[in-house]
Amino acid sequence: MKTFSAKPHEVERKWYVIDAKGKVLGQVAVEAARLLRGKHKPTFTTHVDTGDFVVVINADQVVLSGTKETSKIYSRFSGYVGGQKVETPAKIRGRKPVLLVEYAVWGMIPKTRLGREQYGKLKVYAGAEHPHEAQNPVEYTVR
Repeated sequence: MKTFSAKPHEVERKWYVIDAKGKVLGQVAVEAARLLRGKHKPTFTTHVDTGDFVVVINADQVVLSGTKETSKIYSRFSGYVGGQKVETPAKIRGRKPVLLVEYAVWGMIPKTRLGREQYGKLKVYAGAEHPHEAQNPVEYTVR
């Protein structure tokens, strides 16, 4: 018996829509990352992008469990003295709510060329409208 290995030109991609309204951020990110990587397919191959496109809508209404809204910290560093920026999810939600979902999904995919290619298939929107109706996306429910 031979081991199956998917070929990049043979992969069929679907479009999925995840409604994040009232859902926990981590659960939405887990399902989005799983669909982006292609781990839900029987033809999953680690070194080939077998994933699908994912559209997340209502990202501004995603929920964080516990006290994470005020106690969790997102930090970045510019490299200069005094260049550390620290934000809470509440500040990010006020500035650009799409970033909460994007940061969570980015943390769940590999930090390689393949991971960046898979991350490029993620589309996140703050409202309920999205411009991808022509691709006939399928509604995907998060538990």
